Amino acid sequence: MGDLARLLKESWSLVEEHQDKVAGYFYARMFLSHPDLRDLFPVHMDLQRTRLLNAIVTAVQTMEDPERFDDYLRALGRDHRKFHVVPEHYEVVGGALIEAMRAFAGEQWGVEYDQAWADAYAVIAARMLAGADADQNPPYWYGEVLTHERRSPDIAVFTVLPLQPLEYRAGQYLSIEATRYQPRLWRTYSPANAPRRDNTLEFHVRALGAGWVSSALVRKLRVGDMIKLAAPMGSMTLDRRSTRDAVFVAGGTGLAPVKSLLEELTRYNRTRWVHVFFGARTREDLYDLADLNRLAARYPWLSVVTACSDDPTFPGERGAIADVVARYGPWNEHDFFVSGSGGMVKATLKTLAELQVPSVRVKYDSFGD
Repeated sequence: MGDLARLLKESWSLVEEHQDKVAGYFYARMFLSHPDLRDLFPVHMDLQRTRLLNAIVTAVQTMEDPERFDDYLRALGRDHRKFHVVPEHYEVVGGALIEAMRAFAGEQWGVEYDQAWADAYAVIAARMLAGADADQNPPYWYGEVLTHERRSPDIAVFTVLPLQPLEYRAGQYLSIEATRYQPRLWRTYSPANAPRRDNTLEFHVRALGAGWVSSALVRKLRVGDMIKLAAPMGSMTLDRRSTRDAVFVAGGTGLAPVKSLLEELTRYNRTRWVHVFFGARTREDLYDLADLNRLAARYPWLSVVTACSDDPTFPGERGAIADVVARYGPWNEHDFFVSGSGGMVKATLKTLAELQVPSVRVKYDSFGD
């Protein structure tokens, strides 16, 4: 695996700066050779363009961690059932991937790179197919929107009742398709609650720029609408065996999985101190602070620190939430859970590394539209 991983990383470095062009060529080859595959993808391909390619590259980059590699691919295979993918499609994707990389790598691309990617992709496809075959659940669940509340011009909180039981763990995420408004376009969101007896799921969504799905969920979704929910994924879950105190760092609607994990803790925690750092740009973006404060008032083991990075009138902490976390501590004996935008998560992970928090104690969830 070591030599294979080296060849994969070497060859990827030849095309990495051309990712958008590689992705465009990749899809063009697939659709030209198999036009029927176009119906599996959304009408708008601008946001979709790099997603499948990124998933494959992520898989390749985890090959040196066999357990993570296997878990990721099996979950990815289960998730891709929502696209009605069949085994024959995997061969088409693999061929298009290698052609696209060869086209943009230039003269340095050699037959050994061809073989390395073919071998790696064969393993990837086999693990994904095994994950899909082992899943006894439906490829997706239909869910009815029960409530929908606008917390700000760009943020909505809504609850959904799946028509069939949907099992997941607190801290995981799942894909949503706003069927009525953006068919065949899926985006991932984390439930803001731990599994409940009534099977309802709560979601917190911010409309991000021109994001097709997030905008539909915030501005168009109505009570009574039906949406699709795909298989849960993600490993930002609690280890009940841990006795370490915990720190949750949330940016914006990254609060959703944090609230899910907190709800699970309220059911059994008696010994662990839990610190929540909730950051946003402005006071208005701290859209769920009242409920968070009610939790802190009810459970003495929970403390909450809020911060705004762009609101000079805010009476609490000021600055990026990663910098606020660094003002407290020490943290090197704590479990960390980080959730928010890609930039916020990256900044927080950098801060934690500088604070010498062991990476094995940090779980994170980075999201965007």
